[in-house]
Amino acid sequence: MDPRLPLTLLLLAATLLISGCPTTPTVDDEPPSARELDALQQRPLPPSPPPTTQPLQLSPFEDPSSPLYRRIVYFDYDTSEISPQYVDLLRAHAAYLFNDPGARVTLEGHTDERGTRDYNLALGDRRSVAVKRYLVAEGVPSERISTLSYGEERPADPGHGENAWAKNRRVELVY
Repeated sequence: MDPRLPLTLLLLAATLLISGCPTTPTVDDEPPSARELDALQQRPLPPSPPPTTQPLQLSPFEDPSSPLYRRIVYFDYDTSEISPQYVDLLRAHAAYLFNDPGARVTLEGHTDERGTRDYNLALGDRRSVAVKRYLVAEGVPSERISTLSYGEERPADPGHGENAWAKNRRVELVY
């Protein structure tokens, strides 16, 4: 055994003890004087915001009670026909687009994974065009609506069964 080893270990332990001991802060045990307390009380307080009496207004796209909150139209297998259950939804969006001249929407068509890539892109396009035709028939200027097809490329549900496929056959209204 090397005779310097115990000395080296002892020096190392001493160094760790010295460097590892934190210094304790000094505490001023003397309470503040009356003058210091008066100075603290005379400082102006920052202005507080006025009380709000109105509730926070949500965007109609963020408010679950608004008809514009829902922005997805689902389709049956291998079709671009709009189901009657989405008529009220599309009418609400048409009214919004008609009444807000600055509003624009992109209709993103999607399909499930069945079928070829080219077929699904075409089907997604037919679905988005069907929604566009409906909105235009309700009075929305066509130049404020754009269409886009993702086909099967952006599934809402990556599963491989009927439940997943039903969620993926859709058109999303993106403002």
